[in-house]
Amino acid sequence: MNTEFPRIMTLRRKERKISQKQAAADLGISQALLSHYEKGIRECGLDFLVKAADYYNVSCDYLLGRTASPNENLASSDKNKNICDDINMISDSADILLSLCGSSGNKSLENDAVSYIMLNLYKLFRMLYNSNDENNSLFFKIPELPAEDLTDSVIMKMCASIKLKSKENLNKSITTDSLSEEYAQTPSLMKLIKSSEDKISEHYG
Repeated sequence: MNTEFPRIMTLRRKERKISQKQAAADLGISQALLSHYEKGIRECGLDFLVKAADYYNVSCDYLLGRTASPNENLASSDKNKNICDDINMISDSADILLSLCGSSGNKSLENDAVSYIMLNLYKLFRMLYNSNDENNSLFFKIPELPAEDLTDSVIMKMCASIKLKSKENLNKSITTDSLSEEYAQTPSLMKLIKSSEDKISEHYG
């Protein structure tokens, strides 16, 4: 039995300040039957679910508690959920990687890792930013043309530095088991690795 349907049905009716008697009449059922639906004593059929969704101007998925927004269906919710999942995956993975750098005992390695992430986000913002805007100087001191090459150059230097320092300071063997034991977010990192390699294979075979 769906436990959200009775709660949401009652909530929508009360939000619209409609009596149970009036709602039952509008929906073409007895007040006693509507009361049973709202209390979760009985389950409604598909026809009534659709009629109730139309009556309260919400989606069927919302009435069933499958989406958070009244007019959102599950298909669109899944798209939003996928984006949110990816954002959480990135955040979780960053937490693990920065924690690994911090555990090395080499503050310089940790600083380089943070700088590497910051520079890539900076580069992304410059790609999104409208370079023809007259207010360019409000954001950036470095002009657009050398900025991309200079940023890539610094990122490559950071890569070389991180590789060198990680070899010198991360002596412990990193395995899926060791990561899982230490970090609850390990599944996110594994997903990020797979997603990234899928994208690389997609573009370069």
